[in-house]
This record gives sequence, C-alpha cells and structure tokens, in this order.
Amino acid sequence: MTQKAIKSATSWLNSAGLRPTRQRLALAELLVGDGQHRHVTAESLFEAARESGASVSLATIYNTLRAFCDVGLMQEVTVDGSKSYFDTNTHDHPHFYWEDEGRLSDAPSDELVITRLPDAPAGAEIASVDVVIRLRRT
Repeated sequence: MTQKAIKSATSWLNSAGLRPTRQRLALAELLVGDGQHRHVTAESLFEAARESGASVSLATIYNTLRAFCDVGLMQEVTVDGSKSYFDTNTHDHPHFYWEDEGRLSDAPSDELVITRLPDAPAGAEIASVDVVIRLRRT
C-alpha cells in the first residue's frame, strides 16, 4: 500500500478511537485506503487480504468488522436474513442487491421517498429503516 493509503487508514481508525493494530490497519487500508466506499462480505475481505499478502484469519476479519461497526466506522446490511454486507458509507442510504451477482451497491437516496412509516408498537421506537431493493437482470 501507498503512504497515502496507510495515512488514510490510520486516520479512519483514529477517528473512532480504535488503536491501529497491524491487522486493523491492513483491513482498513483495503476498505478505505483509496478513499472509495466499499460493500464487502467477510469472505470477500478475507480474499482481498490474502491477495494483498496480509496474514489475517477469517475469524479475525469477522471480529474486526464487528468492531468497526460497533464504533460507527461501518454499517452492516443484512440480505435474506443471513447474508451480511459491510458498508463503509455510514450515512442513511438505500441499496441495490444484485441477485444474480450476490453484490450490494448504493442506490440513489435522492430518488427514494418514504412518505409514512407505521407506528412502532407500544414500548418500542424505530431505530432505523433499511431499504434493500432486489434486482434481477432481464
């Protein structure tokens, strides 16, 4: 990785108060080193880490992604109730899920209009609304 990527990754981790360990830094460089947002699965990040020469176990990747989500660096987007994607863009926005590719991408949030939500049941409040629009190529 370049010095710019290392600096970007270190800054990203520091912004959330996370100590830049070797493994966190290696994964952060892959996630934000070039300044672009990513949608990854633990498995795709594991493969990218292996290709970059980083020595990180899949269990460490799961734990690190969870830690990144816990401090607000990433958000988890669940598809089909079991498949988790991790997004470096933490602003509220909808997603496209490309069924034939198993890929998640951002959808234009300015085109989404939600005019009304149901009232939350007694004793509960709406914490967030996740919008995943499933796509199939024709």
